[in-house]
Amino acid sequence: MPSEERAGLLPHIRLHSATGLVVASMIGAGIFTTTGFQAADLGHPGYIFLLWALGGFLALCGALSFGELGAMLPEAGGEYVYIRESYGRAVAFSSVFVALFAGFSAPIAGAARAFVSYLSNFIPVLAQNPDSASLFSAANLATLMVIWLLVFIHARGVRGGIRFNDTVTLIKICGILVIVLAALFANGNPRNLVQVSPRFHELSTPALFGALATSLIFVNFCYLGWNGAAYVAAEMRNPQRDLPRALVTGTLLVTLLYAALNAFYFYGSNVDELAGKVDVGVVAAKSLFGEVGVSLVTALLCVSILASASAMTIEGPRVYFAFGRDFPLMRFLGTADAKSGAPRAALVLQGVVTSVIALSGTVDEIIQYAGFTLTLFASLAVSCVIVLRIRRPDAPRPFKTWGYPFTPLIFLAISAWTMVWAVRGRPVESSLGVATAVIGGILFYALQRWNIAKPEPCR
Repeated sequence: MPSEERAGLLPHIRLHSATGLVVASMIGAGIFTTTGFQAADLGHPGYIFLLWALGGFLALCGALSFGELGAMLPEAGGEYVYIRESYGRAVAFSSVFVALFAGFSAPIAGAARAFVSYLSNFIPVLAQNPDSASLFSAANLATLMVIWLLVFIHARGVRGGIRFNDTVTLIKICGILVIVLAALFANGNPRNLVQVSPRFHELSTPALFGALATSLIFVNFCYLGWNGAAYVAAEMRNPQRDLPRALVTGTLLVTLLYAALNAFYFYGSNVDELAGKVDVGVVAAKSLFGEVGVSLVTALLCVSILASASAMTIEGPRVYFAFGRDFPLMRFLGTADAKSGAPRAALVLQGVVTSVIALSGTVDEIIQYAGFTLTLFASLAVSCVIVLRIRRPDAPRPFKTWGYPFTPLIFLAISAWTMVWAVRGRPVESSLGVATAVIGGILFYALQRWNIAKPEPCR
């Protein structure tokens, strides 16, 4: 890639680190909590495993589509670049607006809060009492420390930041494997894997259909992050070859780990014991290992959440970096330190927004609509495979999406189905997601009208 397109970004990232970024992005607190909601809605372990497999297949379809786009356009920014080249800068501007608030800052803020909350099991002073919470409580200060510690680590340089992310991701994977393998020697009940709750037989066909759709929304939220490596394509040593491999390998690995974790949950507890439980990992660990298991799973949760927040701290600034390269008003975001290769201005911007959200008390509400909003823009980005195949049929494509056009069409169809049910189930959050995108588009045209954000000519 020409140096002017990198603008200071250095090609440090190898295949294993890009794959680790995908894994870190995907595995957060969700897999340790959402199975309980599915158990309550469905009451059937078989259907729950089927949904997790379907979620993995859907993520793989997205990863294969992004593999083609990333190899074709190996720039920083991921879907921002794909949407810009397919639908124009106004829609791309909206995607950045969404990414800054719902895509990265809010999830990082939520992850930092969750990390401190789980850490309070080991450090009681961090436990937040809602009745006496203040802006300068120990929990809030610790949350800010986590946010800015990650900013500091990744602002020092790409090499050190990637090494840190590699380390916590490896610890996360090893921790999951240790827990799952240890369960094989515990006194679990294999019949739980096939035991169906009486509640399942009471579901009508429409109710079952709705429960499946609602549960799939939770599953898809846990798979978000399958596109993690696409954001750092400009910093990969061989993006045309390694980016598709990282996306596909990372997604397949996470799918297998999710299946193993769900087997662990049901080996330790039956579907009725897990139903409605937020902390299914802790419930199963306590049943299998006692209080020692609770501490082990809690520690694993802390590492998983920290790795996820670290990955998002890396990815988000690359979107703002690409955005800054296109808009003169935001040019300060489109530069990276010459020695470290870190886009420091973009990192600081995200740190500030994340801190404000973390202290605002609205993180939970924002996270609720983030799933819908991110699915909407991920679908828009996947559709770029079809758009660019039509508009640029002769463009070099080092990697082509397997199973095209069915692969992107399946992703779009299932995503549309889940978004329809999301609108029906959570109309307020879904409407806020659409409103965020619309506000971004309005802001783009307003800035253009005032000649403040006139974009550079397309490269």
